[in-house]
Amino acid sequence: MTIQKFVDYYDLLQLSPNADAETIDRIFRHLAKKYHPDNVDSSDTDRFRLIVEAHHTLSDPEARAGYDVQYQDYWNHKWGVAAEASNRAAFGDDQVTREKLLSLLYVQRRRDMLSPGIGEVEICRLIGAPAELVEFHLWYLKAKGWVERLETGHVAITAGGVDQVEETKLRLAPDHLLEEHLRTSQVRIEER
Repeated sequence: MTIQKFVDYYDLLQLSPNADAETIDRIFRHLAKKYHPDNVDSSDTDRFRLIVEAHHTLSDPEARAGYDVQYQDYWNHKWGVAAEASNRAAFGDDQVTREKLLSLLYVQRRRDMLSPGIGEVEICRLIGAPAELVEFHLWYLKAKGWVERLETGHVAITAGGVDQVEETKLRLAPDHLLEEHLRTSQVRIEER
């Protein structure tokens, strides 16, 4: 069960994760009666199906133990998202990362119009960022119209992206440039 498809049975049944079997059965009967397809006042077939599924899982000790592991993973993920969202410092480098991406793609297009793009794996290596972060920033830059995906699958800066680089006067510092990284990589290889 993935995080996106996870259903919080405790929330669905309005129960504490510490609820005992008797409480689970009592709440299930109440909600099943309320949302049963035959109830003309409040039927909800999809919700009823989920309630039955939740009851089946939470009333079986082995199934519940397995579910509780998934439940804990789900909430660990949620708390991690909340912690990152509340940490202002977590977003401080985002603009710098986008500037690095645009600078890198700017220089690549300027140097080689026949091969103006760079692959995502190579981008990750060149700017020293994880794939998930690069994917987020590429999404943003694509949505702004500053980068595009070429037929080769590589990512390249657009004319709008070039304008952005030039308008904001991004500093094409050595750590932003492909040439500097390649030179550093060659020195490391030669040292071996």
